[in-house]
Amino acid sequence: MQMSQTNPQAAFWNSDAGHAWVENQAILDHMFAPFETLLAASVHAGEHVLDVGCGTGATTLAAARQAGPDGRCTGVDISAPMIATARIRAAQAGLGASFVCADAQHYPFDGGAFDAIVSRFGIMFFADPVAAFANLRTATRPGGRLHLYAWRGADENPFMTAAERAAAPLVEVPPRLPGQPGQFAFADAGRVHAILRAAGWEGGAIDPVDVACEFPAAGLDGYIGRMGLLGRVLPTLEAPRRREVIDHARRAFEPFVRGETVHYTAACWRIAARADVIRR
Repeated sequence: MQMSQTNPQAAFWNSDAGHAWVENQAILDHMFAPFETLLAASVHAGEHVLDVGCGTGATTLAAARQAGPDGRCTGVDISAPMIATARIRAAQAGLGASFVCADAQHYPFDGGAFDAIVSRFGIMFFADPVAAFANLRTATRPGGRLHLYAWRGADENPFMTAAERAAAPLVEVPPRLPGQPGQFAFADAGRVHAILRAAGWEGGAIDPVDVACEFPAAGLDGYIGRMGLLGRVLPTLEAPRRREVIDHARRAFEPFVRGETVHYTAACWRIAARADVIRR
C-alpha cells in the first residue's frame, strides 16, 4: 500500500467510511450508473486508462469494457477495503482491469503510461491538488486527456446535504470546511482552472452538467445510516437513538421519493483538459 498513514484521508477511507462504501456498493452503483456511461463513452478501443479514486471499481470496469481486449485499465484508490472489492469484481467479470491501493498524489506511475485519466467524484480529496494533478500529468502521454466529474456546490446539491441538515437539531454533525479536501472541494470552477494550469494541463474546460440519478427507495435507510457526514456520527450512537435520528432524517428525503424510487439531480462539473505540452 503506497501511502502515508499520517494522511487524514488515508486514515478516513481505510476506516469505517471505506467499509460503508463497500456495504452500499449496489446502491451507489445504481445511483451513479449514468456517470459510468458518460465516462466509458470517452474511452477508445485499445487505450490505456487510469481511473482516479476508483472506489469499488464500477467506473474502471466500465472503461475496461469500452477499451476492449487491446486496452488496459487501472484503478487507483486510497481505500484498501474498496480496492479489495474492486479486484474481486474484476475477477468475477473476467475483465483485465488492475487496481492499485495508493494515494494518486504521490504514487510513482510510469511516465506517459496513460492515454486518458478518468474519475467519478474521486479527485476532490487530495491534500495538495496541484501536486496531485502534476503527478497525473506526468503519468499521461503527450496528447492524452482528462475526463473527470466533480460536485458543484452544496447549495446546488440539496439531496447530498439533506440528512445532515435534518439531523442537526438532534446530533452534532461534523462541519464542512470550505477549501478543505472533501465532497465539495472543487465547487469553485475558478479554483479548478487554477489547479489545472499550475499542474501543467492545457485547454481546461469546466462545464456544469446536471445528471438525473435514482436508486430503490428500499435502500434509503441504509444510505442515510452509513453515508455522508451523518453516516460518520450514527455508528457512535446507541441503537434506539440511531433509529430516532434516521427516522427524523428520512423525512427530509420525502421530496425525492416517487413511489418505490428515490430521484435527485447531481449538480456537477465536467472537467476536461489535455496533456499537450511537456512541462519541465
